[in-house]
Amino acid sequence: MLVFSRQKIVLMAPPKTGTTALANALAPLATTVYSDPPMLKHMPIQRFQRFVVPLMDIVGEENLETIAVIRHPVDWLGSWYKYRGRPFLNGRPQSTQNIDFDTFVTGYMKGNRPPYANVGSQAKFLTKNSPEVLADHLFQYEQMPLLIEFLEDRLETKIDLARENVSPPREFDISPEVEAKLRKRFSLDFDIWESAYRH
Repeated sequence: MLVFSRQKIVLMAPPKTGTTALANALAPLATTVYSDPPMLKHMPIQRFQRFVVPLMDIVGEENLETIAVIRHPVDWLGSWYKYRGRPFLNGRPQSTQNIDFDTFVTGYMKGNRPPYANVGSQAKFLTKNSPEVLADHLFQYEQMPLLIEFLEDRLETKIDLARENVSPPREFDISPEVEAKLRKRFSLDFDIWESAYRH
């Protein structure tokens, strides 16, 4: 998560949305960089509003606008599925090495998720107790050039993105039945993603 005090914007860092590359490219321009531990780097917006905004207000950094990215829910889960299939995790409960994508998604939909599918929620990152999105500016991951254009304008700089934190190549196919259940169970995630589309 990056804070740009002069421009009064904050770039949030939802996991698996390409924000690591953005953060690395823009960190030298930021007033404050939250990069470690992951709990701070990937702080949800409601937690940012509760704990960080009051501190910023005290030092005169008021009216900060938040920027966030949302990825298509199936693709987002696919990225987690690939990430947790790394050899480093083989034999651990978090590993997806020996399961297919349908099993991973089905585990994600359970109330008590298995360790390999316990990966949070994009909607929970962006909302609080209602469907209302807390981010002032929300962009689809699939329309990253629009976000880059927005940031270049606000920060008055040219942004050259490198590919970083990329999951290893791995196919992930979801059956129509499982996808239908996912869309029903996590309809808010799909609705928020669709609402972020820019024509």
